Amino acid sequence: MNILNIENVTKVYGDKVLLQDVSLGINEGDKIGVIGVNGCGKSTFLKMIAGLSIPDSGNIIKNNQASIAYLAQNTEFDPQDTILRYVTKDKVSSNPNWNIEAEAKTILRKLGIYDENVAIAPLSGGEKKRVALARTLLAPADILILDEPTNHLDSGMVRWIEEYLGKFKGVLIMVTHDRYFLDRVTNKIVEIDRGSLYSYDANFSGYLELKQARLDQQAASYRKVQSILRTEIEWVRRGAQARSTKQKARLERFEQMQNMKAPEQDKQVEMDSLASRLGKKTIELEHISKAYDGRTLISDFTYYTIRNERIGIVGPNGCGKTTLLKIILGLEQPDNGSVTIGETIQIGYFSQMVEDMNPEERVIDYVKNVAEYIKTSKGTTSASQMCERFLFGPETQYNPIGKLSGGEKRRLYLLKVLMAAPNVLILDEPTNDLDITTLAVLEEYLDYFEGIVITVSHDRYFLDRVVNRIFAFEGNGVITQYEGGYTDYLEKAIATGKLNDSVSVSGEAVAGKEPAKDKTDSRQTWKNNREKKLKFTYQEQREYDTIDADIADLEEKIANIDAAVLDAASDYTKLSELTQKKEELEKQLEEKMDRWVYLNDLAEQIANAK
Repeated sequence: MNILNIENVTKVYGDKVLLQDVSLGINEGDKIGVIGVNGCGKSTFLKMIAGLSIPDSGNIIKNNQASIAYLAQNTEFDPQDTILRYVTKDKVSSNPNWNIEAEAKTILRKLGIYDENVAIAPLSGGEKKRVALARTLLAPADILILDEPTNHLDSGMVRWIEEYLGKFKGVLIMVTHDRYFLDRVTNKIVEIDRGSLYSYDANFSGYLELKQARLDQQAASYRKVQSILRTEIEWVRRGAQARSTKQKARLERFEQMQNMKAPEQDKQVEMDSLASRLGKKTIELEHISKAYDGRTLISDFTYYTIRNERIGIVGPNGCGKTTLLKIILGLEQPDNGSVTIGETIQIGYFSQMVEDMNPEERVIDYVKNVAEYIKTSKGTTSASQMCERFLFGPETQYNPIGKLSGGEKRRLYLLKVLMAAPNVLILDEPTNDLDITTLAVLEEYLDYFEGIVITVSHDRYFLDRVVNRIFAFEGNGVITQYEGGYTDYLEKAIATGKLNDSVSVSGEAVAGKEPAKDKTDSRQTWKNNREKKLKFTYQEQREYDTIDADIADLEEKIANIDAAVLDAASDYTKLSELTQKKEELEKQLEEKMDRWVYLNDLAEQIANAK
């Protein structure tokens, strides 16, 4: 059943066409993810559907019986309201047995808010967003519209809302850049691209395949037209006279083909590695401790970073992740312990909040304040060229910053941080408000970045894609290390009982505190002991000397099995045996690689300590 129709809608903002004569039908059961580059009009699109913005032309026709609930990117609050009063006011239901306050408290706790009677005014921006989300989810309407619902949620909260929206029976329309979230919640992707709408009946992974097929088809059609055009040019050159109707029609088709534009390719954010030289000594944290209001955030934490390391920091909101970053940056001092920064270290800090920008300053001048020219792996690049690579074309570079969207400002801020050529990148929630195009190329840039990356993020895809080590805050100040990305951490933490395999949220929130349970296993593994010793045991030294050969041997055995599988294509019994053997070898190889990381880290720490 059709719920809502968008018919020939056009919307212009200033001199920029956001939507040009677009149409879309929305039906029962649709769970739509709206994507596109920052500034393309995603939030405006949601506001028009919610009835908070009017198209310049065209119509948005809603089923009269359908009600709408809308979560804005930024919500205004009555400063006198308490959390509970704000979440429940004006909420009514035809169900006389509905206990609105009980349900509100349940949702608030799932979102990490444990004291619902405190005032909203002093809450942080992230807490306010979660309170607004709770209000939107309480007794949801027929059409649920969410603008960036996963921002400021920790991983446990995101898992809970995934399950919640998976059970939601109404229409869901949302903007989010969380790619795992899009994969698990949506069944349709709507892309806004250069004023047009493209609809794909698939989740995010399916959208990527379907979009590529569309682009390939467009390219093939254009090549076909160009081939025909070459024939027509020869016909015109032979002096064809426009005497007959057929000849006139053919000349008109020729004119149309000549005027046909090539399919526009997606712009790509391109960034060469700009890191400065990194010396032998990097960042050393020794016996760091930090507490606030009698609550221990970090307890006796020691770690020595190594060259080209990629560290992801995870844990519930309010557990101390940003505090750890600020201690490294020198913005806060530890209660105990010390931080030593190597002489060659140049830190680039991308904070959660975009720094204050002069709205009258031009985009290009903001970048030139860092450098007018920079050295890259391919030579020298100007500030203007770097702006273009970050999707700020010539027409945008000379606009005042005040004309940019929130996401565009965050992208500009990221460019400024990278242009300073740091060799240590500290990223605090870098994926908030960055579009998927920018995220994908930032990830590729980090692949080639010759320096250290330390990031706090709740974006599971980003962590899986970028980091090779996880620092997990696990309660009472304990920080445990896990090798691999977020998915590796999640599997190991659940297997060891340090994380409950449930979507219920645990941990502490700033807006009221729930006592944290200490789930830390008293047993210490060889991984967790790495910072407490700086020497090899006799057995470790022997293992270090032979582990490269052991890995090569395992890889060779796996390659031999792959070859044997091809020879046994019709022997199902043999195939089963080979597959089982391969799985065993791959498990051994994974363990060896894990061990290899540990031994090489320890070897480098030993060398640095001498």
